[in-house]
Amino acid sequence: MTAGTATGGPENTLGNSGVRVGGLGFGAAAIGNLFTEVSDERAHEAVTAAWQRGIRYFDTAPHYGLGLSERRLGEALRECPRAEYTISTKAGRRLEPAAGGGDDLANSFAVPATRRRVWDFSADGVRRTLDASLERLGLDRVDVVYLHDPDDHAEQAFREGYPALEKLRSEGVVGAIGAGMNQTAMLTRFVRETDVDVVLCAGRYTLLDQSALAELLPAAVERGVSVVVGGAFNSGLLADPKPESTYNYAQPPGEVLDKALRMKEIAERHGISLRAAALAFCAAHPAVASVLVGARSADEVRDAADQFETPVPAAFWQELRDTGLLTTEVPS
Repeated sequence: MTAGTATGGPENTLGNSGVRVGGLGFGAAAIGNLFTEVSDERAHEAVTAAWQRGIRYFDTAPHYGLGLSERRLGEALRECPRAEYTISTKAGRRLEPAAGGGDDLANSFAVPATRRRVWDFSADGVRRTLDASLERLGLDRVDVVYLHDPDDHAEQAFREGYPALEKLRSEGVVGAIGAGMNQTAMLTRFVRETDVDVVLCAGRYTLLDQSALAELLPAAVERGVSVVVGGAFNSGLLADPKPESTYNYAQPPGEVLDKALRMKEIAERHGISLRAAALAFCAAHPAVASVLVGARSADEVRDAADQFETPVPAAFWQELRDTGLLTTEVPS
């Protein structure tokens, strides 16, 4: 791959780890056939476009397409200098062979159900999951490992999974460790009670949902823990607000849709897109090291890069505050 214009920066260090990520990262769930199929060629083109736009942080997980995302991402990055990019994956869902047939759409992925997920935050499970991820990625190391969605497995995640990650970090097997979830309460507990370098907070710090502001983001700043934001568009509503858009993977409540439409109208009046505002909002908080954007095509990657580069005028933020669409204490 050839390097293109730089978009992934500025670079930030995750906690005290020394692992660096750009301000814009590539979320690889979509190339694991999230909801609909993506061809191998299209997935490869999406990763290539990210590289050409200077994106150097890539996030994946075994959960995404039962390993398909990891295989495609590893294949696409194979020709890239390993020292020039940061890659994260996750542990907590161990993949085992399955013979039941059918597809995996019940878990949101359009792939054959040739494997099944087994929740496993044990120390042995974390190591086995990471070993399998490395094999699918074709790598001998990853930079970051997150405990993935331990919502209903808190005791095992804190008692066994987290110490296992800490040991992997001390052995130099991984550079940084953390947890990734769609909620803020347990992520705040990880920040306060463990020595994680980073947490991945999905959908809880956006233009429409600022629940992370109450405790998670202040705690992260206080403890020197980095935050990677996922779900900046709340699964689509902030990318293109309309009745058929989804908000947190469901039909948006009427008042939320109305709020997004009002924000879009104000954004367009200020000469920007709502997508640009949504990305800029997430990136502005001092705890946030990177914002992940999922993309299933090269065009979607290029659009995300363009939006991320777009300056958002101060008058736009002021109008959001004046109209009550944004609380005044939100940094922007």
